[in-house]
Amino acid sequence: MDRGEQGLLRTDTVPEEGEDVAATISATETLSEEEQEELRRELAKVEEEIQTLSQVLAAKEKHLAEIKRKLGINSLQELKQNIAKGWQDVTATSAYKKTSETLSQAGQKASAAFSSVGSVITKKLEDVKNSPTFKSFEEKVENLKSKVGGTKPSGGDFGEVLNSTANASATSTEPLPEQTQGGL
Repeated sequence: MDRGEQGLLRTDTVPEEGEDVAATISATETLSEEEQEELRRELAKVEEEIQTLSQVLAAKEKHLAEIKRKLGINSLQELKQNIAKGWQDVTATSAYKKTSETLSQAGQKASAAFSSVGSVITKKLEDVKNSPTFKSFEEKVENLKSKVGGTKPSGGDFGEVLNSTANASATSTEPLPEQTQGGL
């Protein structure tokens, strides 16, 4: 195995930030002075590029803030836009659509169930009203009503009783308070 193949198969660990690079190089493999110098130059170049990119990023962020200020965009508006976009993204997902459809179907089934329960209750009340026991009770109430109401013909309803009472008091011979004062 020559040196080129050995470099491809190396399993050395990459040093973590703060670790000494020289400490991670095995004792059997040492870098020549020339290789070390090349690595130092590359290290300095990468550090300089990182610093430059950080400065460029800071300048771009400052420029962005200035543009937003000129346009009147503030943090609250951005937050609202982000929330609206997030909600739009959520509603576009297939999971949301499936859940929405399921809830809609469940609501329709619940509505149908309540409707059928109402019709069942109505039918049961009609059955009770048509039952012989209820009819017997209704006849007893009618008999009691005719006894309490006097000799009124059976079959009169409550509205007729009220009308007859109102007519009787209207034909009363006592003068109304307005008539006794002389029509002031």
